[in-house]
Amino acid sequence: MAILGVIADDFTGATDIAGMLVKGGMRTIQTIGVPPEGAIPDDVDAVVVALKTRSIPAKDAIAQSLDALKALQAAGCVRFFFKYCSTFDSTDAGNIGPVGDALLDALKARQAIYCPAFPVNGRTIFFGHLFVGDLLLSDTHMRHHPLNPMTDSNLVRVLARQTAHKVGLVALKQVQSGSTALRTALDALGAEGVRHVVVDAVADTDLGIIGEAIGDDVLVTGGSGVALGLPAAYRRRGLLTHKTNADTLPKVGGAAVVLAGSCSAATLGQIAAFKGPHLALDTDAICRGEPVGDKALAWAKDKLGNAPILLSASESPEEVKALQSKYGVEKSSQAIEKTMAALARGLVAAGVGRLVVAGGETSGAVVGALDVTALRIGPEIDPGVPWTASIGKKPLLLALKSGNFGAPDFFTKAFERL
Repeated sequence: MAILGVIADDFTGATDIAGMLVKGGMRTIQTIGVPPEGAIPDDVDAVVVALKTRSIPAKDAIAQSLDALKALQAAGCVRFFFKYCSTFDSTDAGNIGPVGDALLDALKARQAIYCPAFPVNGRTIFFGHLFVGDLLLSDTHMRHHPLNPMTDSNLVRVLARQTAHKVGLVALKQVQSGSTALRTALDALGAEGVRHVVVDAVADTDLGIIGEAIGDDVLVTGGSGVALGLPAAYRRRGLLTHKTNADTLPKVGGAAVVLAGSCSAATLGQIAAFKGPHLALDTDAICRGEPVGDKALAWAKDKLGNAPILLSASESPEEVKALQSKYGVEKSSQAIEKTMAALARGLVAAGVGRLVVAGGETSGAVVGALDVTALRIGPEIDPGVPWTASIGKKPLLLALKSGNFGAPDFFTKAFERL
């Protein structure tokens, strides 16, 4: 019976936290969208529901998140986690604050923490300010994000613009005083009516302290890093008792392909570092409605074999802006996602059994095109990115990578990991 139910606001973020839970010994599956009744197997400890709510209107994000909560409650979950990006992607209209408020209301909970820290990937929080490496978030490329530009690094300020309730901070010194001191600080803020609390963290040890302090909280919110300490906290409370290997996946053959749709700096670097056959798709032609995908599929079929190949629709920030200015943000993004989805269908039909997908929007389009409704989570490739296996008659191995994650050699390393 599942213990923890996670509501994630995008597909790669869902896989990210699922991998973290598996590393902690929790048998985990990820569902694509809200699972129907009876769809969750009994041999799991955590269920991660992957939604696509990060950039949609807040009222729609709330409705979908509450539907996911009901399904997770029906599956027996007793703890809940709202997962968002480690760069706190959102606007003043939401969706982090509004969804957090709705979940707290539904669970009749007094308070939730907000902690997108993920130190191993360079995301740290100090005095409420989010850093990416040694830069404030507002000084990074996220300042120019096409959908959710992050121009303020102070998470207390960002969150306060999204909710009518009080927002507070537990600073690093209090966190590093230990889990008991942190719990006391959280309770004191709660007694003052502070509903949302940003919590500092700069190292994995901080995340372990946080996990223990919030082990009894019905709702936690954050990036996947804060989940690092939860399995141990649940084990100490007797909620998690099994000792089986949590990351075993079935063996799957077939050709290996990378589909890259992210335009993040990390993904662009990974594309540049890839040594195998690579086809860069003409995104302008895609937006004009030309059959770029058909030509790309023909190219790929001729290259399929034991070594991985790469097809990319990734552009520099300047090229993305030019494309959006020419065709519109929605039209250009939908055209590219549709092409990548059709490519994924054609590749799997041609014998591809192992597929790496870079980019949250691209990953969502691909799993939808392949009718993947649930994934069993396997071993980690790089921090935040595990291999997964689709649950169904014919398993497919998938690695769904957030655009910002992974080392430069990720695309090669992923297949070596298998």
